[in-house]
Amino acid sequence: MLKCSKNVLVVDDEPKILEVVCLLLESKGFRTFPAENGSQALEIFDSENISLVILDLMMPDISGEEVCIAIRKKSRVPIIMLTAKVDEGDVVDGLGLGADDYVTKPFGLKELYARVEAVLRRTESDLVPLVKRNSWRNGDLVIDFEKNEVRKKGISLTLTPSELKILSVLIKYPGKVFTREELIEAALDKGFAGYDRAIDSHIKNIRKKVEDDPKNPVYVRTIPGLGYKFGGDGD
Repeated sequence: MLKCSKNVLVVDDEPKILEVVCLLLESKGFRTFPAENGSQALEIFDSENISLVILDLMMPDISGEEVCIAIRKKSRVPIIMLTAKVDEGDVVDGLGLGADDYVTKPFGLKELYARVEAVLRRTESDLVPLVKRNSWRNGDLVIDFEKNEVRKKGISLTLTPSELKILSVLIKYPGKVFTREELIEAALDKGFAGYDRAIDSHIKNIRKKVEDDPKNPVYVRTIPGLGYKFGGDGD
C-alpha cells in the first residue's frame, strides 16, 4: 500500500467524472484538487504542492495537451491522461507530450487506481532531473547531472552522495515542497535508520556550499511547518 496524504490535481470538464475520481482518491487517503478546465488546473498547480495530475485531454478552453506541455516545462510531477480517444496514434502523441500513463474512457475505478499506484511507485524511484544540465542566476550555480558535478561561481563543489541526491530530488520538482520524511524516502538509502532531523543537517551543509548567504537561502528554501523546496529560477 502506498503512503498517501499526497495532493492530486484532477482535471475534467465532466462534473460526474470529476466527482467520482475525487471520491475514489479521497477514500484512499489522498487530498484532491478538482479543476473543471485547463486554466483552473494551471492556477491550482502553481499554488498547491501537487504530487500527481489526472488530466482529461478534451476540454473547452485550454486543452489537456496544452496543460501537459505547460506543466512539463517546470516539473516532472507524474501525469495520467484521461481521454475518449482510443486511436493508437493519440496514445503515442499523449505520451510524447510527457504523460506517464494513458487511460481511455470509459474506465473502471479499480483500473484507474491501479494506474495511480503504479505511476507513483515508478516516478518516486526516478531521480532524473528535468534536464541533464541546468544553471541559475546567470551561471552562479551550475549542476551537471551526467557528470555529477556542481559548480558555484565557476568553482567545482564537493557534495557527499547524500547531499547530491537530496539536491537532485529538490531540483527534479522545482517549487514542490518536500517533507523531511519524503526526502528520506526519495533521496536516502532504503536502510536509513537515522532521525528525520538528519535531513536538516544535510540541508545546512548543502546551503553552506551553494548559497551566498546560507542564512538567507535563495536555492534551498525552508517552508515553515512543511519542509523544503528548490526555489531557483533557471537561466
